[in-house]
Amino acid sequence: MTVATVTETLVRVNYSETDQMGVAYHARYLVWLDIARTEHLRQCGASYRELETAGLRLVVSEVAIRYRLPARFDDVVRVRCWVKEIASRRVTFGYAVERAGDGRLLATATVALVALDASMAITRLPDEVRAMLHAVPDPVGPSATPETQRMPSE
Repeated sequence: MTVATVTETLVRVNYSETDQMGVAYHARYLVWLDIARTEHLRQCGASYRELETAGLRLVVSEVAIRYRLPARFDDVVRVRCWVKEIASRRVTFGYAVERAGDGRLLATATVALVALDASMAITRLPDEVRAMLHAVPDPVGPSATPETQRMPSE
């Protein structure tokens, strides 16, 4: 099985996600990150449903988003997702949100999740889950600007 390192998910900004200026509401990015993370896990060989059935819960413990440019009504947004770091009890995902039409970087983000067992106690990530998720070097540098940053083509 080929392991996904950086995955892409496309979403279109719909009208209900925007304010009066036609700009996507900042909290919608969290939903897009969740969609991309779910797809990333699926492409790595695990679904949230399967993990939960096995008694594992991955819960958000930390979120950081840096907004660079606005997403607007009807934009197609590409969310790239990868594993930044994996530890015994935590996995941190990295994200680049860009306008699909021109590749402009709209936001960067990280989301850390901790593993809980069925009783909601912190637990270790199972070896088989750790084997599916491989940390990769950040394809988005901290000094990148919207004008210069382009994600590498897969």
